Amino acid sequence: MRTVHLAAPDDFDGWRDAARALALARVPPEEIVWHAGDGAPDLFADEAVLDTAVEGAFSVPRAFVALARDAVCHADAERFALLYAMLLRLRDQPRLIEDHADPLLRRIEELAKAVRRDVHKMRAFLRFRELEEGDQPRFVAWFEPEHHIVRINAAFFVRRFATMRWSILTPELSLHWDGATLSEAPGASKADAPAGDPLEETWKTYYASIFNPARVKIGAMLKEMPKKYWKNMPETALVPQLIAGAQARESGMIAKSDLKVADAVAAEPPADVGGNSRLAWEALREEAAACTRCHLYKHATQTVFGEGPIDATLMFVGEQPGDQEDLAGKPFVGPAGQMFDRALAQAGVDRGTVYVTNAVKHFKFEQRGKRRIHAKPQGPEIEACRWWIEQERVLIRPPLTVALGATAARSLLGKVVTISGARGRPHVLQDGGEAWVTVHPSYLLRIPEREKAEEEYARFVADLRAAGARAKELA
Repeated sequence: MRTVHLAAPDDFDGWRDAARALALARVPPEEIVWHAGDGAPDLFADEAVLDTAVEGAFSVPRAFVALARDAVCHADAERFALLYAMLLRLRDQPRLIEDHADPLLRRIEELAKAVRRDVHKMRAFLRFRELEEGDQPRFVAWFEPEHHIVRINAAFFVRRFATMRWSILTPELSLHWDGATLSEAPGASKADAPAGDPLEETWKTYYASIFNPARVKIGAMLKEMPKKYWKNMPETALVPQLIAGAQARESGMIAKSDLKVADAVAAEPPADVGGNSRLAWEALREEAAACTRCHLYKHATQTVFGEGPIDATLMFVGEQPGDQEDLAGKPFVGPAGQMFDRALAQAGVDRGTVYVTNAVKHFKFEQRGKRRIHAKPQGPEIEACRWWIEQERVLIRPPLTVALGATAARSLLGKVVTISGARGRPHVLQDGGEAWVTVHPSYLLRIPEREKAEEEYARFVADLRAAGARAKELA
């Protein structure tokens, strides 16, 4: 039996080096015990250390490396062994990474998904409190993550709060930023963080003012903002009383709707629907702007994130930004977008009420002279971007999502489908949402025969009209 000691619970580089050496030596998974955190100096406690730079190399799909980076941060004690077992199988079957029905791959994907969810929760629910310290204030936050995500979140908080002096305290690890240098320290306790600050009452007032009683869905709210995070969020102390008074406030809003519009507006200014979801969405969009999950970012002008109302009941997912979208930084503004807008208008669907995004966030193209010619994204690129689509759907929670084209359908459904086979019927997504599939508007632009083009356009408009009606039913 061999024992591998890793420097920390999130030590991906250590796991990768050890796994490479073990795989080259053909050591079976059942002969390895993985330990993380206690820092034994030897790679193997029971046998001589293998040289991690041994001759001989092998490659694994890029998607597995990205998956492993996330999964390593899970709290599951079996994660290192599961990843190593997967690594050995991928050496012989590289395309196994595309088989999402494989039980081992599915389990690892679930680990990675849980880590990404925890990363997002930390960014959305961490609250700084001001602490007087010398001439400049320091902002201190206490957070209790489920997984080992503090280090992989550090860069996000440095970018977002670069000019602040802050500390993030967690039971496992603490981070300190002085405006120039990030340092680590051992874990702390909640008592080390301030219990409140002068701005807390202002924040509570703001939260109460944006609370919309007409949209209270307690189950959905608890799913998005589980109670375990409430204890460290000042505004959540208001939630019970706001929910208790929601029915009365909603009744008051309905009564006011009978007044003339101008009077009603004056009596009840429209609330900024979204609250924390909008803040979380903005943070997600900011994070996506620095995405390097696949190689496409190297050549594209920028990340093209989704746009539309945070409370949209209908979401459209296209393939990827085109040339004009890449330059503008907005989805569906080129020729296909104009076709999409025209069809939406004919279908009676207001684009201002729907959320529009793409399965792949960067423009993939082939350079031909001065022209950039669209290139279809491949499986690993779609898989790398599924993280963003999943997070957008978690925040928007649209009852109905429409995939425009085969790439979008693959991203949403997690498998390759044909438009002819998937069109015209509902599909149940993993989160329980409903999806429909239709063609991408760019397909309509490529049909040379006028009669055929008109026929397909009419079918597309009919699909959009049906989607609009269905979204209203599900809302």
